[in-house]
Amino acid sequence: MSCILVVDDDPAIREMVGMALIREGYEMLEAGNTLEARQLITTRKPDLMLLDWMLPGQSGFEFARQLYNDKTRDNLPVIMLTARGQEVDKVAALEAGADDYVSKPFSVSELLARIKAVLRRTGQHDDTLLLENDGLRLDPGTRRVSIGDTLLELSPLEYRLLYFLMTHREHVYSRQQLIENIWDTAYVEDRTVDVHIRRLRKILEPSGHDCFIQTVRSAGYRFSVQA
Repeated sequence: MSCILVVDDDPAIREMVGMALIREGYEMLEAGNTLEARQLITTRKPDLMLLDWMLPGQSGFEFARQLYNDKTRDNLPVIMLTARGQEVDKVAALEAGADDYVSKPFSVSELLARIKAVLRRTGQHDDTLLLENDGLRLDPGTRRVSIGDTLLELSPLEYRLLYFLMTHREHVYSRQQLIENIWDTAYVEDRTVDVHIRRLRKILEPSGHDCFIQTVRSAGYRFSVQA
């Protein structure tokens, strides 16, 4: 049974969403601000967080961005909930590290469908085989990536990007194909893919494994151990 953390300062919304989650068989945790949310993330380890953009004190947007490279997050998927429905806001939320974006007011059925899609997308590879290339090791069972004895800290999107590329070695994917396979949403620009590729390379750079993430001019990106 998956556990969903609902972070919203409106008790009515938390109650409405909570009732729907419980009916669907989920366990539900709730928080009214980011301080409470962080404590629950640390102590209860939810499987997904529904995060309101506008919160008292620290905003949900800033919280998502802060958690992006925080090891406390432990690959926690985030769906941003907000009344800000402009495309630029959706792009900003995704670039801040959110896995999906739902505009208020939303239907419960749509929200549940988004939750199922994100959980499926982020958890579907847990029982697959260990991946290893020249010391770079990705364990889908634990969702850990390491080089030798060094554990790397990857965001959920960086993890999924690396997993996808490693499981499709030598195959060149365009930015649009990567968006369709990893983000599963229309509100992502090509430059967002480039940003995450750069971040992933920066993480792999100290050990020299950044050379595995290769740019194919006018085509896209691929994972290759060949120069």
